[in-house]
Parts: sequence; C-alpha cells; structure tokens
Amino acid sequence: MEIKALACQLPRDLGVPFSRLTRDEIAWQAVQRGIVASISGTTVWRWLNADAIRPWCYRSWIWPRDPDFECKAGRVLDLYHRTWMGERLGPNDYVICADEKTSIQARRRLAPTTPPRAGRPGRLEHEYERMGALAYVAAWDVHRARLFGLCRPTTGIEAFCDLVELVMTQQPYCSARRVFWITDNGSSHRGEAAIERLRRWHSNAILVHTPIHASWLNQVEIYFSILQRGALTPNDFASLEELESRILRFQSLYETTAVPFEWKFTRKDLKAVLAKLSARENEHRLAA
Repeated sequence: MEIKALACQLPRDLGVPFSRLTRDEIAWQAVQRGIVASISGTTVWRWLNADAIRPWCYRSWIWPRDPDFECKAGRVLDLYHRTWMGERLGPNDYVICADEKTSIQARRRLAPTTPPRAGRPGRLEHEYERMGALAYVAAWDVHRARLFGLCRPTTGIEAFCDLVELVMTQQPYCSARRVFWITDNGSSHRGEAAIERLRRWHSNAILVHTPIHASWLNQVEIYFSILQRGALTPNDFASLEELESRILRFQSLYETTAVPFEWKFTRKDLKAVLAKLSARENEHRLAA
C-alpha cells in the first residue's frame, strides 16, 4: 500500500528531479525512504499493474474555465440527443457540427517514400521541403452522417461562409425548419456577432457555441482525427494540389460507409464530471 501511495504522488512533491516516475525509480525511492530493504522494478510493476496504476504515463487536458460551461455544454449534448430547449426536435430539424483544421502542411520528402517489405517497414525520408499549407473547413451532419468540406488558403469568416453556403443551398437544409450549427469560439464564428451573421445568411440557421476550450464536444473533431490518421499521416505531398485532392477524396470515400457517431455522453454524465472537478478544486483551495 505504501508503494502504491508513493507511485500516486507527483515527483516534485517527493522532492526528486523527475517529470515522471518509472517502476525502477519507484523501487529506488521505496528503498531510500525505508519502506522496504530491497525491491525490484519488476515487483513494483506487478503490484501497480494489479490496480492499473501507471505513473509513467500522462495525458494533457484543459481545466474548464468557461463560467457558463454547464449551460453551453448541456445545449450541445441535448442537440446530439435531438432535444432543444426541453422539446424534441422534429423530422425537419438538423444538427450540423462545423470547424476548421488549420495550417495543414504539404511536405515534399527529399527522397522517395518506399513501401514496406518482408521484415522491414516502409521508409519515410526525414528531411523535406515545405510546399505551403492550406486550411480545411468541414461540416458533419450529426444524425445523417453526411460530410461537407472545402479547402481554402486560410481560415476566416469568408471560408466559413463558403462552407455554410455549400450546406445550406442543398436539400434538405435549405427548406428545413431549423438547422443548428455547432461551432467552437474561433475567430471565424465567435460571439453574438457570428450568431446574427449566420441568421442573416440563412434565417433557418441557428449558431450554437460550445464552451471555451471544449473542442471535444464538437463531433466534427472526431472526423478530423480519422482524417489525420487515415490520409495525412505520414505527411508526404508534392504540392498543395495533391494535398487538397487527398483530403477531398478521403472525405468522399469516408462518407460512403459513414454512420452517425455513437454519442453516449449526456447531461447526467456532465453533471457528474463537473461535480468531481468542483470537489477537486475545493481540495486544492483548502490545501493552498
């Protein structure tokens, strides 16, 4: 138990100059602190593994800082479950998630990329020439699994407008009762000005913002991660034209088999997470 407690502390709190603790460092600390006379890193790993404790691993995250986080996130979660302001969406209501994938570079490798062979992976030349960068703006129909996307030299209101026009001039969106557009707080669609601007462009379009620093609530980000893994990594493009062609071809191919994402996170789950964060924040405040 003492070794598990040791593993669950930050290295700086232990007064050691590490960023993370390995199993061997935990074993060494246990001996130095008199917990045991001797112990191997393998034994430490076996004990920690039983409780899924891995102090050598970490992940980055952003603490919620939007004062209206629960309200804004709740509206988005309701839309994913086809509810708005406490009422069920009708068959002529649609939910769109939109965002920009910025500064996608085209890197031309200085030596040809080689395919894999028996006993050897494919090889990608480390050095490259920068051939420029472009932005990809995309929209995802949450409940119908439809994709819309455009490549532009950069992001901005004009690029977002082009995406909106691409979607809203097509059926069923142009004649829909309401089309909810879920976006983050990027400069292309930030604040009340963006809400009014979208309404001027299309009277049946409603802009709904996610909380600040909550891109995980935007379902189009899931597609962006699929695009990154499937089409953009490794990065080997001779030109921006080749990069744009790859992105749009992948979009078309993905849409042929796409199904709505199975979104299970609800308002109830959100309340539980926020309650846990609030308790942790109170602990930090008392400790300070």
